Amino acid sequence: MKLQVLGCHGGELPSCRTTCFLVDDVLALDAGALTSTLTLDQLCKVDDVLVGHSHFDHIKDLPLLADLVIGRRDTPVTIHASRECAKALRDYMFNNSLWPDFTSIPTKKNPVLRIKTFRAGSSFEVGRYTVQSIPVSHPVESCGFIISDGQTCMAMSGDTGPTDELWKVLNQVKNLKALLLEASFPNALQELADLSGHLTPQTVQSELAKFERNGTSVLMYHLKPAFVSQLKRELSGLPVEILELGDTFEF
Repeated sequence: MKLQVLGCHGGELPSCRTTCFLVDDVLALDAGALTSTLTLDQLCKVDDVLVGHSHFDHIKDLPLLADLVIGRRDTPVTIHASRECAKALRDYMFNNSLWPDFTSIPTKKNPVLRIKTFRAGSSFEVGRYTVQSIPVSHPVESCGFIISDGQTCMAMSGDTGPTDELWKVLNQVKNLKALLLEASFPNALQELADLSGHLTPQTVQSELAKFERNGTSVLMYHLKPAFVSQLKRELSGLPVEILELGDTFEF
């Protein structure tokens, strides 16, 4: 399983891109940096986009993706979203007001995009992968994921504050090679992190105490651009690796 880091920040600046990972060139995890990093040919190879929740930094490239690949694919790009997230995409993004409804363009039978809904907490198939969704703690319905190709597993926390269910599920997974874990604000902004459903380095430390790692690499993402340097200092004493744009892993 190949993992490419297209975006690993909780906001955007010239040196920062919002959350987006690419698995084996065909599966995107969130859509914060698809069109700003991939070529047109590479974009056309993306068959599925797995979306953790509806906040803008995780879905913002979906409209531009649709506009770019129209007429260049024989099948729709499938967006996998929880029920609440799928409703937000239909009501507020692909509503023919903010953006054309590419789920019915050029035709309803053969659209550019297809939104496929899952129940938070359920398992489902995405291409050749099995995905288990895990509800996590955020102001809107947000899910972490475990992705397996039948031999290797990796996981992604999604946007979350302190949570328990994620760790209960992860501790039962065999052959978990990597966990993508969010950390958004420095310790001094703990109150803001709690209010907005995010982690700080000190809550990362307490959350990791719930995790039976068994050799799993913990890869940190979603650092807010205004606090990247401070977050790196505060995370430096923890047994984690901080992701950088362009990182590539083979699991």
